[in-house]
Amino acid sequence: MVQFRLPKNSRMSVGKTWPAPAGATRTKTFRIYRWDPEDGANPRIDTYVVDLDDCGPMVLDALIKIKEEIDPTLAFRRSCREGICGSCAMNIDGANGLACTTAIDSVKGDIRIYPLPHMPVMKDLVPDLSHFFAQHASVRPWLETVTPAPEREWRQSVEDRRKLDGLYECILCACCSTACPSYWWNGDRYLGPAALLHAYRWIIDSRDETTGERLDDLEDPFKLYRCHTIMNCARTCPKGLNPAKAIMEIRRLMLERVV
Repeated sequence: MVQFRLPKNSRMSVGKTWPAPAGATRTKTFRIYRWDPEDGANPRIDTYVVDLDDCGPMVLDALIKIKEEIDPTLAFRRSCREGICGSCAMNIDGANGLACTTAIDSVKGDIRIYPLPHMPVMKDLVPDLSHFFAQHASVRPWLETVTPAPEREWRQSVEDRRKLDGLYECILCACCSTACPSYWWNGDRYLGPAALLHAYRWIIDSRDETTGERLDDLEDPFKLYRCHTIMNCARTCPKGLNPAKAIMEIRRLMLERVV
């Protein structure tokens, strides 16, 4: 399980507790990481007791209820509520995942919620993903060709299209990269599981004509070769993808070029 670690030199304090509403008989306790850069205080854990008989089944439902009915100062990201956009990625009960697809009943005892680990925190459960998205952009995640564009579309066989299954589904939630110890240690130079998964998706796309250039860009001691196949990325991916396999396939292509 991917465990959350506090930033260096941080000190966690006990925050406020909001009790369950009067008359509630079926409740769940949520212990949520809180930090506001504007108040100058240390990070703290606030405790909220939610009436499950008046709440949806997912962790995101509880967070929305807390924000709308209990504490409007709580900050977190969310959008589609269907596990498609990746906005509500956070660390729930020690594991990275999407709040919208994590059932409250799947967690025994109190639910502890933190922002994605080893990322700068902007406020509460909102990490700064600027570097993560910059790394994604660096692999040029789009089709690149040399020949003139066809009148209608770039054609692809059914067989070649199937090679992209298990790659294109990535929603860039950052669960995998922030669960990777190698990314924690070398995130400034190691591209991480998500970016490399997308890199491989375009490297093997039969319509792309810059495979050599893409591999040249990844020929670096840190960009690609910091993966130690710990497999946290595959275990934590909410879409069931395997970034580690994609990274190994890129390495295989690198070796084939040498041989």
